[in-house]
Amino acid sequence: MNRVVITGMGIYSTIGKNIEEVNNSLYTGKSGIGFEQLRKDLGFRSGLTGIIERPNLKGELKRRQRVGMAEEGEYAYVATAEALKRAKIYEDFLDKNDVGILYGNDSSAKAVVESYDILKEKKDTALLGSGAIFQSMNSTITMNLSTIFHLKGINLTISAACASGSHSIGIGYYLIRSGLQNIIICGGGQEINYHSMGSFDGLNAFSVREDQPQKASRPFDRDRDGLVPSGGAATVILESYESAIKRGATIIAEIVGYGFSSNGDHISVPNVVGPAKSLEMSLKDAQLKAAQIDYINAHATATPVGDLNEAQSISKVFGLKTPYVSSTKSMTGHEMWMGGASEIIYSVLMMQNSYVAPNINFENPDEYSAKLNIAAETIKNHNIDIFLSNSFGFGGTNSSLIVKKIK
Repeated sequence: MNRVVITGMGIYSTIGKNIEEVNNSLYTGKSGIGFEQLRKDLGFRSGLTGIIERPNLKGELKRRQRVGMAEEGEYAYVATAEALKRAKIYEDFLDKNDVGILYGNDSSAKAVVESYDILKEKKDTALLGSGAIFQSMNSTITMNLSTIFHLKGINLTISAACASGSHSIGIGYYLIRSGLQNIIICGGGQEINYHSMGSFDGLNAFSVREDQPQKASRPFDRDRDGLVPSGGAATVILESYESAIKRGATIIAEIVGYGFSSNGDHISVPNVVGPAKSLEMSLKDAQLKAAQIDYINAHATATPVGDLNEAQSISKVFGLKTPYVSSTKSMTGHEMWMGGASEIIYSVLMMQNSYVAPNINFENPDEYSAKLNIAAETIKNHNIDIFLSNSFGFGGTNSSLIVKKIK
C-alpha cells in the first residue's frame, strides 16, 4: 500500500482568494457572510449568502476555454492553478505524466437556468451558444480543468451532495494507495448564485438573522436558526509518497484514514448511527484510537437537527473527552459541494501554524454541544499532529477523513 500525501493546496473562498488570505481569516475569526437584496426581491425567505468576487480570467485563459466554464469552474481553475504552483507541478510535467482529477460538484444551476431563459425568449437553440452544454453539466469542472491542464489520468466528477469534496479526496486516496494513480488533483467547487439556492431556501433551511449577517452562522449554538449558503472552490494535490520524494516536492501532510457510510434513512434529516459509523471506519482505516485525534473539523452547518445529531455522533465515538472541535462554517457559511475539500485545507493550515480556528458565534451550548470541547475563540499555540474532518450530505451520505502531520 502506497502512502498518500498532500503536496499542494489552493483555494478561492469567501474568507480569502488564496492560502495566505484564508489562513489570516481563520486565525482572526473573520466572517465571509453578507446580505444580498436581490434574493429578497426574488422572494427568498433569507437574503443571507457567502460573499465572493468572480475571478477575472480574461487574458489568462483563451476565450474558447472561458465560454465553456461555469461559475464554479472559474473558482476551481484559480484554486487548482494555485495548488499546482505550490506543488511545483508545471505544464511540461503534466504533458509527460498521467495526472488525474477527481472533483466534487453536484449542480450547475445557473448555466441551466440561463439557457432555458434564452430558449424561452428566442425560441432558437442555436442562440444558446457553443459553451452552454459544457457549463450546464455537473462534470463542468473536471471536463474544463482536464483540458486546460492537459490531464491524462482519471477524470471523474464526484456527485455526493455536501460530502462531494470530501469523497473526492477519499477516493483519490484509495486510488493512489492501491497504486492505480500517482498524482490526482482533488477538490470541490460550489456556485454561489441565487439560481442554485431557491429550492433550498424553500425548505426553510437558511438562517433569517439578516440584521447581523456575520453572526448568522452559529454552528452548535443553542440559538442557531439555520445555515447560510456559500461557495467557491478548494483543491489539494494528492500524491504517492514515493512520487513526491522522487520529484523533490514539499510534503504538506499525509492522508491516513477515510471512512464512509450511508444513513439509509430520511433523505434530508441526518441520524446519529450513520455519521458515527463513518467516524469509526476512518479511525480503523488509519489504525488510530479516538484519543489520538487532536482536532475535529465538524460538518456542523448550524441547522438545529444536523448539529444535534453530529454532536451525539462525536460523543458516541469519542466519549466524554473530545479533542477541540470547531466548525469553520461559522465563518464561511455552508460551502456545499466545496466544503469537504476546503475544510481539509482549513485544518491543514491550523496544523501547519499551530492553532485551532474558532467556532465563531458560539455563545450558548445546547444539551449535546455542551459535551464537546468546542473552540469558541482561537486556540493559540496548540499543536495538531492528527485531525479528523467530517462531511455529511443529503441522502445520508457521510465521509470522514483523517490527516496526519508528516514525520
